[in-house]
Amino acid sequence: MPPELILPELTLYSRPGCHLCEQAHAHLLALEYRFTEVDITGNPELESLYGHDIPVLAAGKRVLIKGVFSKGRLSTLKLLLVREARGQDSG
Repeated sequence: MPPELILPELTLYSRPGCHLCEQAHAHLLALEYRFTEVDITGNPELESLYGHDIPVLAAGKRVLIKGVFSKGRLSTLKLLLVREARGQDSG
């Protein structure tokens, strides 16, 4: 099964004007992640959870990466997520 079919849909928490968020978005697209971007601005709950750490990449409630997203970190994460998904499929 191709990796893109077993990777979970992720959430990128960000806010407008955040250069790290823009960089994270570009790297996620370049590495063909499936994700939805959520602007935390004006949402008190999300701002209290992620406001000081954005960008934040999460799978459900599980935070995967926060802060600087290099392509290397994201590539490593992708491998881990694929292995995790394959382990769940076989178990």
